[in-house]
Amino acid sequence: MKQIKIHSLEETEALGLRIASLMEPGMLITLTGDLGAGKTTFTKSLGKGLGVKKTINSPTFTILKIYQGRMPLYHMDVYRLEGIEQDLGFEEYFESDGVCVVEWPNFIEDQLPKNRLEIDIRRMDENSRVFNISGIGEKYSKIEGEL
Repeated sequence: MKQIKIHSLEETEALGLRIASLMEPGMLITLTGDLGAGKTTFTKSLGKGLGVKKTINSPTFTILKIYQGRMPLYHMDVYRLEGIEQDLGFEEYFESDGVCVVEWPNFIEDQLPKNRLEIDIRRMDENSRVFNISGIGEKYSKIEGEL
């Protein structure tokens, strides 16, 4: 696990841009952390690095938002799916031509691919965060090592 301490929005953006530069079609990033930890803020930076021009905001009520850039960004917030057991067809996005970001992945754990980049964000104070990054699978472990 790689631990990266962030002390400003600019550093969060730099990390998002760096990770975006390492993404390939079909990759998955899961984001965990308390409410307000910075999951959507990080996703905005990742999207910017993927060439997304539209404003990225949390898909809490829509579950999924799709953004076009140099490759599609599929941004999912599955918080509202707690306790739902049915298959919602997410695998088509996980196996797609874009990058998937899933906030609150624990609610659909049984539907997620095993291999992924897991990012856990913890607040230290108002401006500081700790990003704990774990690559599961060869290509994701390589990304972890490059950060």
